[in-house]
Amino acid sequence: MIPQSRYSLTNRLDLEKIFGRKAPLEVDLGCGNGSFLCALAQSMPYKNFLGIERLLGRIRSSARKAASLNNVRLLQMESSYAVRYLLPAGSVETFYLLFPDPWPKRRHHRRRIVTPDFLGYVHTALKVNGGIYIATDHLDYFRKIEETARSTSGFAIAEVDVELPPSGFELIFRQQGAPIHWLALRKVSPVT
Repeated sequence: MIPQSRYSLTNRLDLEKIFGRKAPLEVDLGCGNGSFLCALAQSMPYKNFLGIERLLGRIRSSARKAASLNNVRLLQMESSYAVRYLLPAGSVETFYLLFPDPWPKRRHHRRRIVTPDFLGYVHTALKVNGGIYIATDHLDYFRKIEETARSTSGFAIAEVDVELPPSGFELIFRQQGAPIHWLALRKVSPVT
């Protein structure tokens, strides 16, 4: 985990110092138990991986899984806050947002993470041609995410052209026979 005593909650992260090297950064937003994050990190040791998760139990599980990996760091906090305030502009190659809470009740929709503002913060943190992969089993939320992405400048919808390890939620939903909906967005121009 990133030691809390050495970093501010309002200053941008010094990623080179945190990882002890300069390498492309991939960020798992809501990394859960760390299975997906650690599988990615093992398959790409030449990249740095940051897992962000707000729940302490999940962070602890992720930390156990990542203990032997030199290219993984963990941050316990809300993903949207970290993207907005802590990740330096142009620092992230790829974001992963896998199975965010769909908040299916209409009165809770305002709690959903994917909003035009959130995508604007993602855009700022991404490198040129960087991207975000989003997955959900909830079709209505997927349609709303896609609608939000289409109405947000600076992104193009792209093909999901990589083979990604399954996350824990993906395995559960597939066992239940639920279809998984994927969306890939690429940064194409500045947000105006």
